[in-house]
Amino acid sequence: MKKYSLFLILALMLGVMLVACGDASTDALDEEGQEETNEETTDAEGGETPEGWKEDITVLTGGEAGVYFPLGVAMAEIMDEHVDGVTATGITSGASVVNANELSEGQADFALIQNDVAYYAHEGTNMFDGVVDGFSGVFTIYPETIQIVTLADSGIETVEALAGKRVAVGDVGSGTEANASQILAVHDLTFDDISAEWMGFGDAATNLQDGNIDAAFVTAGTPTGSIQELAASADIKIVSITEDKIAQLEEEYPYYVREDLDENTYENFDATATTVAVQAMLAASDELPEDQVYELVKSIFDNLDAMKNAHERGNDLTIDTAQDGMSIDLHPGAKKFYDEQ
Repeated sequence: MKKYSLFLILALMLGVMLVACGDASTDALDEEGQEETNEETTDAEGGETPEGWKEDITVLTGGEAGVYFPLGVAMAEIMDEHVDGVTATGITSGASVVNANELSEGQADFALIQNDVAYYAHEGTNMFDGVVDGFSGVFTIYPETIQIVTLADSGIETVEALAGKRVAVGDVGSGTEANASQILAVHDLTFDDISAEWMGFGDAATNLQDGNIDAAFVTAGTPTGSIQELAASADIKIVSITEDKIAQLEEEYPYYVREDLDENTYENFDATATTVAVQAMLAASDELPEDQVYELVKSIFDNLDAMKNAHERGNDLTIDTAQDGMSIDLHPGAKKFYDEQ
């Protein structure tokens, strides 16, 4: 009986020792596991969002048939792939005016906008009833050229010659309408001096071909599809703006840049033209932290090949031209990036 009791006591003591060792091992494992967890939450490679950053990033683009859509989607994919802790998505939208409003309302983080529309938004003019802000500039990408299109045999050689003519000036409230008004104004003309017709690019090209109008203002990246279609069946001319008037436009409006078109711009266009352009630009919400915008912008410029592959206009994005025609203040994160170049 005593032997059995002694054996039992020894067994119980051995069990206690094993449990204690097991607990110690478990504690050590827990400590190592905790250390691993801590490393993962502080390691950018682990995908953890840095403090203060927004994780889900939305990039507003434009219609799927336009240039904004493929470029904006490419930007989002670059951010998503190359910036840790961020999930970015490019979304189709109603383009410039809609994008400005949604950025201002906090419905998006980045958006593609015409630089003149961004300027109007911040000033609360033209198509905006009041100041629409809360966003800043990131970079300009490519020119959206103001083209004053007419047929080669129209006899219209100068902007002044539009006086008394039937001229399409874009849709009501559009950026094209504002461009037409400003260009006419530096030539001492108003819509009252012409027979103004409000219509979009496609309708303008059709009416030019049918002889219903004499000229049309078109603001778009070149080559513009509607003008290409017109040039395929008729000889066209793009009216030049003189150097002094271009200088006046650039002085009065911060978003215009000079643009030269050569004979290869369109079929049946055997001349050159000098005009002005606004810029397609990327804007960012002021709510995004400086360091986050810095990293997101850097990721795009580090992967320009993806932009070029998305659309031929992606070739226009460069460090050297990224601030050309910038019409609003830069986001601090973008400014920091450029200051370091």
